[in-house]
Amino acid sequence: MYDQSDPRSALATTAPAEKVAAPRPVETPFAAAEYGRFYRDPPQLADATGRSWYFRGQNFVLHFMEANAGARLIRATQADEYAVILPDAGSAVAVTAGGETQTIEGGNLVFVPPGESAIEVLRPGRIVRLVTTRAADLVELCANRAAYAEPHPNIPAFEAWPAPRDGLRIRSYPLDVPAEPGRFGAIYRCTTMMINMLDVFEGPRDPTKMSPHFHDDFEQCSLALEGSFMHFIRWPWTTDLTAWREDDKELCGSPSVAIIPPPAIHTTRAIGEGRNKLVDIFCPPRIDFSQKAGWVLNADDYPMPANAG
Repeated sequence: MYDQSDPRSALATTAPAEKVAAPRPVETPFAAAEYGRFYRDPPQLADATGRSWYFRGQNFVLHFMEANAGARLIRATQADEYAVILPDAGSAVAVTAGGETQTIEGGNLVFVPPGESAIEVLRPGRIVRLVTTRAADLVELCANRAAYAEPHPNIPAFEAWPAPRDGLRIRSYPLDVPAEPGRFGAIYRCTTMMINMLDVFEGPRDPTKMSPHFHDDFEQCSLALEGSFMHFIRWPWTTDLTAWREDDKELCGSPSVAIIPPPAIHTTRAIGEGRNKLVDIFCPPRIDFSQKAGWVLNADDYPMPANAG
């Protein structure tokens, strides 16, 4: 359910993917939520180039890096398109792929085509890479890889979305987009990912305007870049008592990630006294958000699947 001030309140009558009532019972076991607290957990890699944390969901790997100038992130044989978030305005990278090189300033999102590519850090800052789990070498680095030794239930097999009509290439988009009434954050999509830069919460979120909801068949990854958040998660009851899970209430500072499995009911409250910045990530993109006119800011670049309406 949503407060009427939440733009997602319109989804209940327009798209089935995000629900606001009780989730339909499923007879498969429920997966636990996954939490990576990069501000507290040791990095998987640390050297002169910076510090890196790797964490995964069912279909994706998230690489969070505190990168030093001169660092180079190489993908020699990347199978599909991937995303790079550059949240720090003072940073800069050079992205090479598909026979071209572009210098990208911090404060931008970059989509990188498959094949050979490189990201060279020109000015230091945080880098978030998002690749699918077809990148087996990065999967092996993930701190929570054991949690996915068996595929999590209730999530269908990954299918990439259509490529742009003018082909895959380096594309960049601004992260700092003014809020607009009726639009939910700043959403971009590519063939593999959807990234939603949520509007900043200044101070704690109003506790009388929460948004408990669930998804039938896809995970949500919530990446905290600034501030602190309380994640509330509740799993439905079924006829099988042994499948029930206790409610989950997790405090996460930043940087951190929470990976929320379907069909758990969930909502998140910003609780930091200053700026609270959250990014929601979906792999593959969401159809319901894509169906809302004006929500996906680069919708003209990336078409929806033919059966998405």
